[in-house]
Amino acid sequence: MELEILQGIWEHFVKTGETDVRMNPIIEKSWLKCQRNGLDPMKGRGRRADEKVFQSIRAGNKELLEIALPVMQSVYEIVKQSHFLLVLTDSVGYVLETIGDLAVQQMSKELEFVKGSLWSDLEVGTNAIGIALDYDTSIQMIGPEHYGLPHHKWTCSAAPIHGVNGEIIGCLDLSGDSHSASPHTHTLGLVVAAAFSIETMIKKQHSARLMRKTLDSSENGIVVLNDAFSPIWINQAAEKNFGLTMSLLEDLDFREYMPDVDWTQLEHWEQERQYITNDTRLLVGRHVYDCSATMLPTLDGDSRTFTVTLKRQEYLIDSVNKVSGNRANYTFEHIYAQDPLMKKTIQLAQKFACYDGVVLIEGESGTGKELFAQAIHNESSRAKGPFVAVNCASLPRDLIESELFGYEKGAFTGALKEGNPGKFELANSGTLFLDEIGEMPLEFQAKLLRAVESLRIRRLGGTQERKLDVRVIAATNRSLRMESEQGRFRQDLFYRLNVLKLDIPPLRERPLDIIGCAEIFLDRFNKRYPKQQKNMSKGYLDALMQYNWPGNVRELQNSIERTFYACSEDMLTPEDFCYVTGNTKLQQDSFSQRDSMYNKVVEALLSTKGNAEQAAKILQVSRATFYRICKKYGIQPKKIKL
Repeated sequence: MELEILQGIWEHFVKTGETDVRMNPIIEKSWLKCQRNGLDPMKGRGRRADEKVFQSIRAGNKELLEIALPVMQSVYEIVKQSHFLLVLTDSVGYVLETIGDLAVQQMSKELEFVKGSLWSDLEVGTNAIGIALDYDTSIQMIGPEHYGLPHHKWTCSAAPIHGVNGEIIGCLDLSGDSHSASPHTHTLGLVVAAAFSIETMIKKQHSARLMRKTLDSSENGIVVLNDAFSPIWINQAAEKNFGLTMSLLEDLDFREYMPDVDWTQLEHWEQERQYITNDTRLLVGRHVYDCSATMLPTLDGDSRTFTVTLKRQEYLIDSVNKVSGNRANYTFEHIYAQDPLMKKTIQLAQKFACYDGVVLIEGESGTGKELFAQAIHNESSRAKGPFVAVNCASLPRDLIESELFGYEKGAFTGALKEGNPGKFELANSGTLFLDEIGEMPLEFQAKLLRAVESLRIRRLGGTQERKLDVRVIAATNRSLRMESEQGRFRQDLFYRLNVLKLDIPPLRERPLDIIGCAEIFLDRFNKRYPKQQKNMSKGYLDALMQYNWPGNVRELQNSIERTFYACSEDMLTPEDFCYVTGNTKLQQDSFSQRDSMYNKVVEALLSTKGNAEQAAKILQVSRATFYRICKKYGIQPKKIKL
């Protein structure tokens, strides 16, 4: 539309307040808004912000300025012969920066169209910057399309600038003389392209910054190498975990820090597009770090970089332990004990927990050897470390060494390509529990002895020894002394394990714990099945006390569970117990044995007028054993007199 026609439309609007159908709808809408807000169309000068306020605004738009100014300079080189003014504003409309020759700068000063001025529709009237910001659109305005008369000698092309989330963060404007002979048909396209370029650079910079933050937040050390294997960037974890810094590594060949890696594998990476993982050493000054290193190539045109990810072996092992659940769940509070013999055993175990020596736990199956091992671990200074349990009886003979000591890549057919840590390594800084140690094959016991003595292990297929900090607890249901005397267990390994000896008494030797444990187990099932709750009759309790319990606490728990399920009444009886055990004769024998012993004790006390020491001599048992028998049968010696 020609300037004369536009001028006529503007003059008609100023006189009558009526718009023209030929107008750009967005401009029409803006004119009406300005009119409603009482803006004087004869004016239109910008309002400058306070200098301190403006400096604060510029500081808040630092990134936009840093990215936009080079782009603006490039655009200005294209249009500088046409006397254009390039303007950058923030998201509100404050002018952040301008570029132009002296003539156009002088022209802009007349309108206060300068740095620090607010250039919005409601401040100066309809203009390209205001519309671009208000309506999120690019626009070109010529002369009288501006609301304010002082702007009619300007032609302005503006485009909004968006941030990474799509929000408007600023505006780029290109303004010149509307009466100039220079054509303006391509200025809007130039501004839109420049705004898009700024947006792209903002997004790239944001992505790069986000990537750096992400890499810096990684627990793994990350080193980026150029094609000469010199570091060009490292993350914070590389410095924190390995002591690597750019000042230390700059211009050096990183291969010297990892001499065990076969770097020739990298030659064909660009074709194979694969990564390589090695368990290796990282040499930094006098420090040697055992770590897992993953190397990945990146191709950018003709240049090639390598990303090396480093993870310290102990951190990797921590992750494995978390996933595998290698932790102790039980403490001494979980071990029920009312019997003095069991209480004494617990007190001794608590003393052992204060030391780091090897513990050997002996006890029949079902007495709770692993429960004691976990409690010792949780009572010790290693409580926060891993608790790794190994059942020696379940280890295949040909895999014992790799399971306990680990293996390097390629150590045997079927081995993981990156190698694998063994149980000793997984237990580093914690406790290794070797259950059923008596089942360990003789041919492997010599290697186990060396590992327990030196706390150094060498992975299968490896050449390096690894020093560990592991507390060993071994357990067996055999007598290792007898086994060693009969040649079924190495004596030197027995002596090495037999440092802190703990004998867990069988359930039959601690009768006070039988009823207590039974009540605990029954209570668990009553809570699990509240509609089928059951109680134990006196006869049932007597049956529990009279049984020999060869399976100990494990058998007691299983017996209570089976009786709970099998009994249809709410009271458990001796018949239920006999039915579940399936050995009525054994129960009858136990009853008769009990009655016989009870009678012998009572007769001895009666004959000695309640003197426990003399009664013990008659029965040919120690005084302590005599009192234990009395306690078992509920006999009070002082009350039994003629």
